[in-house]
Amino acid sequence: MIGDKDISLTFAKGMAVLKAFDAARTHLSIADIAGVTGYDRAIVRRLVLTLVHLGYVRQSGRVFSLTPRVLVLAGGFLQGRGYGKNVQPTLSAHSRHLGEAISLAMLDGLEAVYVAHGDVEDRPVSIGFTIGSRIPLLPTAIGRALLAFASGDLRASALSEAPAEQVTADTLTDRTAIGEAVAAAGREGYALVDNEFEPGVAALAIPVGRPGNVLAAVGISGPREAFSAPAHVERARRALADCANALEPLLAD
Repeated sequence: MIGDKDISLTFAKGMAVLKAFDAARTHLSIADIAGVTGYDRAIVRRLVLTLVHLGYVRQSGRVFSLTPRVLVLAGGFLQGRGYGKNVQPTLSAHSRHLGEAISLAMLDGLEAVYVAHGDVEDRPVSIGFTIGSRIPLLPTAIGRALLAFASGDLRASALSEAPAEQVTADTLTDRTAIGEAVAAAGREGYALVDNEFEPGVAALAIPVGRPGNVLAAVGISGPREAFSAPAHVERARRALADCANALEPLLAD
């Protein structure tokens, strides 16, 4: 058990500053970062200037942005698990076989984070998600697939604490109904979400791992009309299941 005395609060605050930058907040001032993190401006200033000194943040006048050096933090994770050598080729091969871009995501707190994509020519990933993009768990197929095989405590925590916001007209916001959808995904081995996260888009996802020990989830998305055809859903489900089975031994620690 890690106690409070074992934790560096300054380091934790520095990481929070880095996390303040995202797709919607690429260039921030000290005041902006203070607003996102809730830290005092003087503290934020010292943290940001330290990150500038270390090369993780770039300063332009009063505005700050991330530098490519932040990718080094992710590089150790990806390289250490053989993503370039094993995971990415496996994902790409199944994407080509299916003819659809397949995404791989993992749990990170109360969100899912994309760690790899298998793209197909002329079939871009929906709305431009990239490695490192974060999405909510409850309204997404890949999020529900992750929760379906997550441990009971983690699943219960996410179902009670993760945001359940109205994203589209069809987004489920009732936590009991979402819990039932996650339970169904666990029984059936896949999650199908229609028009809940992106307007006009449906998505199908399958967990990688075993019930109670989820490693990741793989998924595809596209126009909801395509997913209204049972034959398309079944073909995609089988292909994603094959992909998940191939990835499981590569992702297991």
